[in-house]
Amino acid sequence: MLTEAFYWDHDDQTREWSARFEEEFGSKPTMVHAGVYSGTMHYLAGVEATGSTDGDVVAEWMKANEFDDPLFGKGYVREDGRVIHDMHLYEVKTPDESTGEWDLYNLVSTIPGEEAFLPMEGSGCAFVNES
Repeated sequence: MLTEAFYWDHDDQTREWSARFEEEFGSKPTMVHAGVYSGTMHYLAGVEATGSTDGDVVAEWMKANEFDDPLFGKGYVREDGRVIHDMHLYEVKTPDESTGEWDLYNLVSTIPGEEAFLPMEGSGCAFVNES
């Protein structure tokens, strides 16, 4: 059993994006690949919306605007910078269950983002507690 925010075979949207990724890079994407892509796309949406590349300006926009992308679904950037989105509990397939090299997991359950991450209250985050 393991938790992942992204698995290439989770749904039609992740499979479609992962097929493009594999065509370009020769392997299926990992959660890290998907996270970098998703974060970059949200950042670029902020640059476009604000007309600025100033980090503070774009970060403020990113925190004020939720996202809904094909890799992680709906989510948002909390005041402390933590990205909140659903997580998924998977069970690793047995060799007999797997149909190929990248057919690795069976979905067990989805954990709502608000339950998957520690609450901001009491985090001790200096970025939040300075004010």
